[in-house]
Amino acid sequence: MASFLEKVNTLINANLHSLVDRALQQNSVAVMDEYIRQAEKNLEALEDSAATVGGTVRTLKRKYEEFAAAAEKLDRDIDTLILKGKDDLAAAAQAELNTKQQLSQEYYEQWQQQEQQYQQMLDMRLKLEGRLTAIRQEREHLRALIELTEAKKVTTRTIKSLDNLAAVGDREVSSLADQIRARLDTEDARLELATRNVSDQIDEAVRSGEIDRQLEERRRRLLSQQGGDAGGR
Repeated sequence: MASFLEKVNTLINANLHSLVDRALQQNSVAVMDEYIRQAEKNLEALEDSAATVGGTVRTLKRKYEEFAAAAEKLDRDIDTLILKGKDDLAAAAQAELNTKQQLSQEYYEQWQQQEQQYQQMLDMRLKLEGRLTAIRQEREHLRALIELTEAKKVTTRTIKSLDNLAAVGDREVSSLADQIRARLDTEDARLELATRNVSDQIDEAVRSGEIDRQLEERRRRLLSQQGGDAGGR
């Protein structure tokens, strides 16, 4: 999985300017076609892997919730058994509680780990889709640019006396190439912004989950204290 994600990350971080330059040097869009084939192939594999990991995340979350709920019920039952003087049963229930709490914690840790990987894969899918869309669009622009360049060469060879026409062609080719590079700069900026936004969302989700857990622990403690006060009266 790690090597696969590294390969996807390589495609995401590919220097699109370099692809354009190589295509111009080779006077062919073949290098861009190869990138598109690789990106499409890995995007499909990434979507399949993300679906598998997403299913695992849901399973782990469900198991964690099941064990957490069972542990919470056992915790209440132990208090009841102690109050009734059934210490043997309380001891057995306590041992079972310890086991369920341990399993619950293990499932929680696995769930969080897989959730992080799942979010990372979703993030990578969005970025790769963006890069693929950008290179497809620029491929068409570049193909038109190459055709224009070839047409200019033919015209220049055929009508050598039309120096002004040749000069205009040079400027037009240069302008189109600059436009392609400018659009790629914009795509790189979008990718950088998306990376920051997704990272912030993941951090916020993790912090929010931790706060919810802390509040839940506090809520249970307060309810326990209220129960104790009522018993004392």
